[in-house]
Amino acid sequence: MDKQTQTEIEAAAFRRLIAHFQQHTEVQNIDLMLLADFCRNCLAKWYAAAAQERGEAVDYEQARTIVYGMPYQEWRDKYQQEATPEQLAAFEQKQKQKT
Repeated sequence: MDKQTQTEIEAAAFRRLIAHFQQHTEVQNIDLMLLADFCRNCLAKWYAAAAQERGEAVDYEQARTIVYGMPYQEWRDKYQQEATPEQLAAFEQKQKQKT
């Protein structure tokens, strides 16, 4: 596979992942962090970093709008639920295991 085709396939897969996350607002970021050790905010940070590496002016908030499909605060108000004490404890434990 040539490099251009690989890049196009990777971009298409990324767009599909973003669309999937936008369609499945019931999946909370804390759930993603517990299961996969990354969340929508992580994707936004990676997006902004990749843009910066290429000299493009995309800040974190702009990247979050791309990932969430709307401004983050709007998504948060509509879809984000409070993490349960159990989720927070599991997240804290997972973070401890990293060190």
